[in-house]
Amino acid sequence: MDNVAVGPGPVTFEELVAVTRGGAGVTLTDEAQAAIGKARAVVEELAAGATPSYGISTGFGALATRHIPTEMRAQLQKSLVRSHAAGSGPEVEREVTRGLMLLRLSTLATGHTGIRLETAQLLADVLTHGITPVVHEHGSLGCSGDLAPLSHCALALMGEGDVRDADGTLVPAAEALAAAGLTPVELEAKEGLALINGTDGMLGMLVMAITDLRMLLKTADIAAAMSVEGQLGTDRVFAPELQAIRPHPGQAASAANLTALLKDSGVVASHRGLPGDGTQCNRVQDAYSLRCSPQVHGGARDTVEHAATVAGRELASAVDNPVVLADEGRVESNGNFHGAPVAYVLDFLAIVAADVASISERRTDRFLDKARNHGLNPFLADDPGVDSGHMIAQYTQAAVVSELKRLANPASVDSIPSSAMQEDHVSMGWSAARKLRRSVDGLSRVVAIEVLTAARALDMRAPLEPSPATAAVVRLLRSEGIEGPGPDRHLSPEIAAAVSLVQSGAVLAAAEEVIGELA
Repeated sequence: MDNVAVGPGPVTFEELVAVTRGGAGVTLTDEAQAAIGKARAVVEELAAGATPSYGISTGFGALATRHIPTEMRAQLQKSLVRSHAAGSGPEVEREVTRGLMLLRLSTLATGHTGIRLETAQLLADVLTHGITPVVHEHGSLGCSGDLAPLSHCALALMGEGDVRDADGTLVPAAEALAAAGLTPVELEAKEGLALINGTDGMLGMLVMAITDLRMLLKTADIAAAMSVEGQLGTDRVFAPELQAIRPHPGQAASAANLTALLKDSGVVASHRGLPGDGTQCNRVQDAYSLRCSPQVHGGARDTVEHAATVAGRELASAVDNPVVLADEGRVESNGNFHGAPVAYVLDFLAIVAADVASISERRTDRFLDKARNHGLNPFLADDPGVDSGHMIAQYTQAAVVSELKRLANPASVDSIPSSAMQEDHVSMGWSAARKLRRSVDGLSRVVAIEVLTAARALDMRAPLEPSPATAAVVRLLRSEGIEGPGPDRHLSPEIAAAVSLVQSGAVLAAAEEVIGELA
């Protein structure tokens, strides 16, 4: 895989995913190297001066009033990193830590941090060699950036702490660096602060969540189409002229997807009436969970794209304090490290995940109730009473949806003061990002169970034929060992297989191979 070139400009969503999930290495562009060198010259000039300069010749946070003599400044940077590497709890995922490091490198490449080129290059080399510092779940308040997580990464550059090598083996950082032919860095003035003061962790998790949600919302449209079809619902409510009178772009896209997915469905045609014969489908008022799918899925889409706009702005930012204004030859304190803009949309997306999962669970539940499933067996059971069918699959959905509602509670309103009241308002953006990851995972599980249940119902509608697109999804499930209707069997492995097919994008790909790319 080609390396991602990191320069003064923003990293793209695709580049971030290539590094975090694809294992791509990174290189610093010539422009980045020049910008880094120019900013470093400013820092060194200020470090040599007699006037105290925050982050260069003073303490940090509530200790910023102490002027640090020249001979103690290397120790100042080491002490900063060691003391701030105070995370606790389980290790976060490899992709999260790689995103953390990549985005910190991206800020270093802007020429606004005052890092030395050799230090930035070491961070790039660590990424390229697949060395992943151990970063813990707890420790960031999302203000002064993700201090503790980034400090664990900076600690590894110093050859201290633990890392995972490219094979995932836990080893001391010094050992991993030596095996890769890399030399630990001796931090100099401003460098410790430059390595740890950013919103990189919460931002990386935001970008990955947006990437996942864009795919999952298309997959939710597939699940909804299968449910509309399997429950003998009407597709007339998805007509473009109806969407046009409420012109939300996400709603229009979702409705267009549902129309395309249901095209040429024998099941829908069986109760639509014949063109020109004066008859019409008597199902003109389906339940909200069917009829309003484009409104809910579309609102979710528009929210995701708002979050993507915020993420794009943050990717184009240089987040550090103090910041180097190289053209003016000065260093200034600022508040750009505050994670509020990112934290808000992370919380917003958790609401989206919970609500899309909620409507998906409601569509699934309708399949199982004999009074509402239009002629299907209770619980889609083969021999109701002897068999329970998908009864407990819906319980699993309900349990996940209930948790997603709890996770939708915002983290960003829960500020706790720190650093002797110097840092008296914080974003909690890291916490918002961590719970969003759980929300996205939960959404994928709920949608997968809807797909699994709807596929069973469509099989039970035989000899009526589903649409070409939904039939392709049913075939995919059957090809992966998920059997059709029949006596009860161990259901958990089938749910796990369906979840894997949803999370990998295989369900989406199966439908798109038939009807083209969904909106």
